[in-house]
Amino acid sequence: MKIQLHHLSSIVCLLLFTGGLFAQKAETPDYTYDVGGNINNMTLTLAGTMVVSTSDGLVGIKPGSNELVFKFTDYGSVKPEEVTYIPASPYLIVDQGGVGGLKALSALSSKKAVIDYISGKVIFTTESKGWKTVQTADVIMPDNKLVISGLQKEGSMAEKNTAKLAVYDLITGNLDYSFFLNEPGKTTAKYFAVTGTPLLLKDKLLVPTTQGIYAKSHSGQTLWENDVKDVNWMTSSADEKEIYAFDVNDTGSKTEIIKVKPDGGEAWGDKVKVDGVVSNFQIVPQGLIVVSDKDTSGKSVLAGRSESKINLLSAANGEDLWDKAPKTGGFVQHFYVMEDGILFGIYEGGINKVAFDGTPLFKKPLKTGENIQIMAETPKGLIYITSEDANIVDLKTGESVWNKPLKFKKAESVTSAFDEAHSRYLINADDELFAVDAASGDVSTLANVKFDEKENPTTLAVRDNGIFLGSDQNMTLLDFDGNEKYHEYYKSPGRSTFGKIMGGITAVATTTLTVAMAAKAGANRNGMDMNNLDSYNETGKEAKRAQDMFASMAGASFEYLSKRFKASAATEDSQFILSNLDDGVGLVKLSKADGSVEKEILLKDKKPEYEVDDFGGVLYYKADNKTIYAYNLR
Repeated sequence: MKIQLHHLSSIVCLLLFTGGLFAQKAETPDYTYDVGGNINNMTLTLAGTMVVSTSDGLVGIKPGSNELVFKFTDYGSVKPEEVTYIPASPYLIVDQGGVGGLKALSALSSKKAVIDYISGKVIFTTESKGWKTVQTADVIMPDNKLVISGLQKEGSMAEKNTAKLAVYDLITGNLDYSFFLNEPGKTTAKYFAVTGTPLLLKDKLLVPTTQGIYAKSHSGQTLWENDVKDVNWMTSSADEKEIYAFDVNDTGSKTEIIKVKPDGGEAWGDKVKVDGVVSNFQIVPQGLIVVSDKDTSGKSVLAGRSESKINLLSAANGEDLWDKAPKTGGFVQHFYVMEDGILFGIYEGGINKVAFDGTPLFKKPLKTGENIQIMAETPKGLIYITSEDANIVDLKTGESVWNKPLKFKKAESVTSAFDEAHSRYLINADDELFAVDAASGDVSTLANVKFDEKENPTTLAVRDNGIFLGSDQNMTLLDFDGNEKYHEYYKSPGRSTFGKIMGGITAVATTTLTVAMAAKAGANRNGMDMNNLDSYNETGKEAKRAQDMFASMAGASFEYLSKRFKASAATEDSQFILSNLDDGVGLVKLSKADGSVEKEILLKDKKPEYEVDDFGGVLYYKADNKTIYAYNLR
């Protein structure tokens, strides 16, 4: 199934280490950057480029040179909320709308820019491409296309006041083609505008508008138009013969689903309506699987509970094929399409599996703890780990494989790994490291792990010389019998200013980002399909998948990303901890093998701001309002 990115709502989120501390002096940096204006915000991207919002504009820096990657000052001061990072790409969008900062007046003036933050190339700006206003801007990946709609400055008076759409190539920055949404100068009371994300297919571009869906060839010629209005997003089958459009009402309480024929006509007699917003849509041989989320918070009790609903619709006519939909009792957190049916997990607790005809496959729904952090496939069955329990169950029947579930108090953080050499699962929760025999399911306590400052381990890894556990201020290595080989603790310089990692299973942020937050701990994705059940292995392979994905895309920036993820992460053999050093506060690089200090970097002022690129091994430090230092941590 092919689906395009939504408008500018997708925000790239990275796990950054930022904090405040007290220090005496700063070590001489490897690189120094003068960003020009006062620093408002620093954001670390998946490429390792630090993007800095300043009072003058937007700046990109990357170690290897004291020169800036780019300095964009066309729009003056840029706020962090005005920058959107396109996932799995080197692109960002600056979006400043309105007059005098008023978004309500965005129709009168809108400034948008698209920047490749690796090469530093400014690919598009409203002004440079001759636009008066830009209403929508959509980056279509992996096709490397930018779709813009709005009003242009050029042409006759009629053309200047007629909505237009243009497609640009992001590699070259050149215009591919453009067209007006209606005939310039034609008198009409209709309002023409793009209402959702265009769908780019092999031979056409589908554009949802206020007057219907327009199908255009890749040269901009009209292929067909229909009157399916106000569509938000669309998707297609792999062969692009089936097209589905989704129209969410203003309150998000209902979504209409429309099947569009290859010639633009509606395939179903009536539009299909589902409660809430569609969060997952899968085309399978048996029909159309629809997961919709209904949020009734703040509404009357008559509106029912907030929960997800799962339905299977006929692709031929849109009719519901199930007499009785499976109960969820909450929101679907995990959703997997398997050969014999649909497996799903609920955030509030519970796992179930149903056949494609709607009949239950598990003897009874599984009762689990809240927040299912891992669901993954093992040779013995399905392993699940929540904030309260863990178990392996038979994927056919749902019956427990282990003698009984491993239960623990509701933990702030749960970490896990598979110890292949000893054929056991390792799960840490409640200051206790459990070992679960992979064959028998027998559970034993391998070690009690107590970290200072009441921290919980957020990292658990099986190494050649033992079992490593780490947190913000602590790290320990156990031998394979659970005996402590070392425990290093560095006091935090100030909990009020040092951001602590929230509970839950954590992963390397830059890697997780590239696969759209696909995998956590030892659970690997089988390809990029987010609805395939993971295989639980000893070592994650997210970086390799990221490398392969970027290698398949054209452009020098994608080559750079592929090389970045081909290299090993800086945190593979080392951990970075912020603490009070002998001469002040700084960052300590410690060996995971033996806990020894490999490097110390002193910082200065009392409340400095800094970020660490875990993958690239770089410390970025705000030296003053206009200067950033970079230190090589490798």
